[in-house]
Amino acid sequence: METTVIIVVGSKKSGKTTTIEALTRELVKRGFKVAVVKHVSEPNFTIDTEGKDTWRFAQAGAKTVVLVSSNELATIEKTDGKELSLDMILRKCEGMDIVFFEGLRKLVGKNKDIHKIVVVRSAEEALEALKNFAPILAFTGTYSTESLDLTVPYVDLLKNPKKLADIVESVAKKKG
Repeated sequence: METTVIIVVGSKKSGKTTTIEALTRELVKRGFKVAVVKHVSEPNFTIDTEGKDTWRFAQAGAKTVVLVSSNELATIEKTDGKELSLDMILRKCEGMDIVFFEGLRKLVGKNKDIHKIVVVRSAEEALEALKNFAPILAFTGTYSTESLDLTVPYVDLLKNPKKLADIVESVAKKKG
């Protein structure tokens, strides 16, 4: 099966994380292998902790540090974020059926090959999304777009997460 990539977009605190969480839970139940790529916008964010061994290894010049515990394997790669490409990120998700992106709108938002789920809180957000994102699989969020009479379906994620998962699954099966 070819990997299906979907970006979940919306304003801050709109419900993007909740949407991806619900979709992941439902799609994993259905047997899909799911990965999530989350953009952290704080400019000086690091998963590493100053003074810890992994930080010291990176300070010594290691470009990659791999942490191994009894239940996790984590890789820290020191890189220039400006040089990241979609392909570079997707290589980290090899073997996955579905990859959700939260954030990285500038990198993948305009890409017409990547489906979008738009989380909205108002009619204005929905109409703006129609101008800026294509293709849109569905709208979800606290504002129902049904009154706007759009061709893109609205799914109330809190009432019917399975319906949104059905839409994602249909796209994934078309690719497979």
